[in-house]
Amino acid sequence: MLTSNNLSSIFVLDQDEALRFYTQVLGLEVSADVDFGPMRWLTVRVPGTDHEILLERPGMPAHDEATAGAIRDLVTKGAGGGWLAFTTDDVQATFEAVVAAGAEVTQEPMEQPYGTDFGIRDPFGNAIRIGRLNR
Repeated sequence: MLTSNNLSSIFVLDQDEALRFYTQVLGLEVSADVDFGPMRWLTVRVPGTDHEILLERPGMPAHDEATAGAIRDLVTKGAGGGWLAFTTDDVQATFEAVVAAGAEVTQEPMEQPYGTDFGIRDPFGNAIRIGRLNR
């Protein structure tokens, strides 16, 4: 049986820009930054956790150039299929911090049946939800 999920990925068009956003705007830390030849293995994580997020640039070795081009087109339109969700102890303070850091807001904090959250986008159009869950 499965015991955990330790790696997710999200498509980005520029890994340096993604690194700046995910570390400086969201406060994540670099977990790995390795040149594997055909690709850069760049992962970030919430400090103190072991779940990594691969900031994946479409291309080799996972995609041929035609497929990578199609993925880049979808990401550019905000339809790359990626999204992330994070939790926080203080929704309003986190919202104010990411707005001050320049995040694009898609939904201000609001009460939901499951808790309170808000929505932002990364520079490539990927949806991000940040909130506090009722437990």
